[in-house]
Amino acid sequence: MSGYFVLTQCAPKRARVHHLPGFNGSFPSEHYSGYVTIDLHHGKRLFYYFVTSEGNPSKDPVVLWLNGGPGCSSFDGFVYEHGPFNFEAAKTQKSLPRLHLNPYSWSKVSNIIYLDSPAGVGLSYSGNSSDYRTGDFQTAHDSHTFLLKWFHIYPEFLPNPFFVAGESFAGIYVPTLASEVANGIDTGVKPVLNLKGYIIGNGVTDEKFDGNALVPFAHGMGLISNDLFEGTKRECKGKYYEPRSSTCESKMVEVHEDIKDVNIYDILEPCYHGPSTWKVTANNERLPPSFRRLGETERPLPVRNRMFGRAWPLGAPVRDGPVPTWPQLLSSNSVPCTSDEVASAWLNDKEVRKAIHAEVQSVTGDWNLCTGRLFYNHDAGSMIKYHKNLTARGYRALIFSGDHDMCIPFTGSQAWTRSMGYKIVDEWRPWMSNEQVAGYIQGYDHNLTFLTIKGAGHTVPEYKPREALHFYSRFLRGKRI
Repeated sequence: MSGYFVLTQCAPKRARVHHLPGFNGSFPSEHYSGYVTIDLHHGKRLFYYFVTSEGNPSKDPVVLWLNGGPGCSSFDGFVYEHGPFNFEAAKTQKSLPRLHLNPYSWSKVSNIIYLDSPAGVGLSYSGNSSDYRTGDFQTAHDSHTFLLKWFHIYPEFLPNPFFVAGESFAGIYVPTLASEVANGIDTGVKPVLNLKGYIIGNGVTDEKFDGNALVPFAHGMGLISNDLFEGTKRECKGKYYEPRSSTCESKMVEVHEDIKDVNIYDILEPCYHGPSTWKVTANNERLPPSFRRLGETERPLPVRNRMFGRAWPLGAPVRDGPVPTWPQLLSSNSVPCTSDEVASAWLNDKEVRKAIHAEVQSVTGDWNLCTGRLFYNHDAGSMIKYHKNLTARGYRALIFSGDHDMCIPFTGSQAWTRSMGYKIVDEWRPWMSNEQVAGYIQGYDHNLTFLTIKGAGHTVPEYKPREALHFYSRFLRGKRI
């Protein structure tokens, strides 16, 4: 352990997290958190929470994690997916959630930075509200600035392999940021980051591929009839995302009518995933065991309560131009299908904010899972050109999909990775975890890998934590999954 403490001696003492309200026990590794000011004139400050590896922090990769939205906090990943703790809802209104160590935390095998980006998201903020008008290019630039400053504060981690990772709308954030970092390396920007690759889960990529994914997914999953599928394919000529005729539009209305009450984020889940639903399912002994286990997760606590809703935004792919956030679409601070009460109660508590060195609510505003104060412009276009550029330059890419997510269906990710035109070097095959088939994988040259996770929804580590840690750790080590 002596090497461990030597490693982190450069880390600022004021950033060290010594305890967290709701947790009783010792941290399995060191935690640091706080702000990095990326624009002193505007007072633009991005908040991070850094968890050092429980393995070998001096050698293990450093991974930057970004959640999507746009406008959603990366504490989504910290609280609900692969952070060091599992959060148990508070027993009473006045008490805080209880934190338990997560046996499948991604900090088991990596140093991980959870970043609230862009400014205005989560605990990040600016003294100038004009900074809340942003887009793909500005967000990538700001995140790159953050990284350069962060590694200046934590220089001991510069030699470590570095990866950028994220999910959902981070399908835009990750490749644009990775390109900024790669270009900085090529032009001699200091400090030099040891970028090795990137990871994207159920990510937004390209409006045509993303928009055309829903109909074949719904048909393959038995959510629409074969007659409706064939009729829709005939009338829309395979172009579902932008109906060009009234007959195509009519067919798409029928499709949406059939699937409107299905949980968009995991079609295996009920519309309301509360304790009573778990009990009914678990106690129905008339169902065969294999069916009762459908969608089962090894997470010790239930995944978030989710109610049915439409895909973001309202069933449409992400197009160039202004992108509304969920709160803007609904004129509220909530996100359809997603409950964030546990995270909200914890991150809006004064003692928690003090412990993690976050500013008070009068400065940052309330913490919300997804903010409505951003005005975000999708100005980088399709991400396919970014993927081609990055993989051609030798950076490794893992594109993974929970195969029961209907928000960003795997059919779209499978199609666009295939469209890259790379030679298949690892034919479609099952991959295993805990001696069971955990999903399917196809590998291409230029270090591009597409992988599915069987039975997982939109936020894969939330549904399949063991399997997620398995493929994540092997990819980081460059091992065969």
